[in-house]
Amino acid sequence: QVQLAESGGGSVQSGGSLRLSCVASGNALSTNCLSWFRQAPGKEREGVATIYKGVGTTHYSDSVKGRFTISRDNAKNTLYLQMNSLKPEDTAMYYCAAHSYFCSLLQPRNIDFWGQGTQVTVSS
Repeated sequence: QVQLAESGGGSVQSGGSLRLSCVASGNALSTNCLSWFRQAPGKEREGVATIYKGVGTTHYSDSVKGRFTISRDNAKNTLYLQMNSLKPEDTAMYYCAAHSYFCSLLQPRNIDFWGQGTQVTVSS
């Protein structure tokens, strides 16, 4: 059973934009926040952004602050990540995540559900 279904990944040149989407279903609906993580080959998975479903409060990692925007449409059970001014170092597998505790900490250990991942590749 798929709890989080991602889409929107692809290849883009440096400075370009992409928008990722994630549709939540099943048990993932019974969580308090949704987040985006990313992982490049040989590196640890790192938090990118998180948003509280109810109040809409957001948090971003320093590396993407000012360039990425996380949002959600609760009526559609959908999470978005608008990525602008993309850099080659943004290249990674991006994962949608759902969780209920310590959301702003953006740590993988706190995640209850993971998406399958969608690849983002930024070329120079």
